[in-house]
Amino acid sequence: MDGFINLQKLPDWTSHDCVAKVRRILQTKKVGHGGTLDPAAVGVLPIAIGKATRLLQYLPTGKAYRAVIRLGVETTTDDLAGEIIYSEPVTDISIEKIEAALATFIGEIVQTPPMYSAIQVNGKRLYKLARAGEVIEVPTRQVTINTIEILNWTPGDFPEVEVQIACGGGTYIRSIARDLGVKLGTRGVLAFLERNASCGLQLADSITLEELERQQQAGIFEPISPDIALMHLPTVTLADAELVKFWSQGKRLTPEQLDLTLPTAELGGYFQVIGEHRCLGIGEFREIDGAQLLVPQTVLL
Repeated sequence: MDGFINLQKLPDWTSHDCVAKVRRILQTKKVGHGGTLDPAAVGVLPIAIGKATRLLQYLPTGKAYRAVIRLGVETTTDDLAGEIIYSEPVTDISIEKIEAALATFIGEIVQTPPMYSAIQVNGKRLYKLARAGEVIEVPTRQVTINTIEILNWTPGDFPEVEVQIACGGGTYIRSIARDLGVKLGTRGVLAFLERNASCGLQLADSITLEELERQQQAGIFEPISPDIALMHLPTVTLADAELVKFWSQGKRLTPEQLDLTLPTAELGGYFQVIGEHRCLGIGEFREIDGAQLLVPQTVLL
């Protein structure tokens, strides 16, 4: 059983909890996930099973979130799960000011992740250091925010703005909430988070752990095949058994063997290698000693 699951994570489950539950339901040890979701967050959690765990790094990186940001509040974790360390009513913020502030987040930005996050510093998770009371400088990272759309605005002493965010991998929405508050002269915290798209998977097509277990017990569960999950990549098809054998041995293949004309611009890009009507792995065209070769990166045997 090799493939992916578009899992709908429910609140109060960690990503690790979900992986452990999938292992028990499918009775397999090889299970991984494609991007951590905080315990309070809900939505798409891509799960890989079997050999597909080796393909997680090649899935699309784009993500989309629906978030509710509460202004006038700050917590230790930048969401409502943490201890409140600041709380003051906000009286002078308008939707126009919020629109202007959100616009500054669009594009390539430098972001400081929350102290309570899974990022490793010197081999230790930040959240473990934070729980131990250690104070360290959190390393910044460059992330990409494609769009931020305001969905709803609720004024009041602690106003809330609901937004839809499309972004690249590695983006912390909690950091956006925190930094938005600062830009507006107050504080901000993430009050709700739903990931509605991740790694090419959509929330509307997701299934819960309960539904996964029902399908497995009924004998009708089928994972998303790797060739479908990797449709965003260009493909190279191995036309005969001999080429499939060469590929499975990790051998480099020439465009002539593949009956393929390869533009120079294609060098360096990843290709999904198809053979015998299934995904056989990932290759990358490189120029080696003046020759263009398809070099195996991940071979699924």
